[in-house]
Amino acid sequence: MNKLLYILIIALVISCKNSNEGKTIIRIETTKGDITAELYPDKAPLTVAAFLKNIKEGIYNNSSFYRVVKSDPLPNDHNTGIIQGGVYGSGKEYDKIPHESTKVSGLSHTTGILSMARLEAGTASTEFFICIGDQSPLDYGRRGTADSLGMAAFGKVIDGMDVVRKIQNEPSSGDRFIKPIVIKKVSIE
Repeated sequence: MNKLLYILIIALVISCKNSNEGKTIIRIETTKGDITAELYPDKAPLTVAAFLKNIKEGIYNNSSFYRVVKSDPLPNDHNTGIIQGGVYGSGKEYDKIPHESTKVSGLSHTTGILSMARLEAGTASTEFFICIGDQSPLDYGRRGTADSLGMAAFGKVIDGMDVVRKIQNEPSSGDRFIKPIVIKKVSIE
């Protein structure tokens, strides 16, 4: 059995012990406030296991939300888009995660959904985003990705969407925050 698959299986077993009805709760502590999310190991087991492994290794501690997509360049409570975070630009290589599309998970990219960012299917590793509004074009079979395989949704914000919107409304240039928002720590509750 390859090393990554073994680690993912171990992480999945651990995550199930920490879950409530097939869900695992995490907290993302930022300089703008905290975001609490539930992860769905029953729907996206490989993605959740890899994300939990990243959390346990401290990969997200002192990382940042650095990318933003807004439907409107002006801050408002009706803006849609995403905020993306992780360790982009760290120069480190991390294990790749097998792609679990929304066709597999049954999830859809709607408000509050956590999903892994990727270039090609199977290249996601550490970068994740939170959806604001309807981002269902990122689902399997839609045109939001060049290959129509969609992104890998794996959780949902259950508290702190006001913080997500506050982060989204920070000053940006293009799709980058002028000053990245620090993710102080991500922990399993």
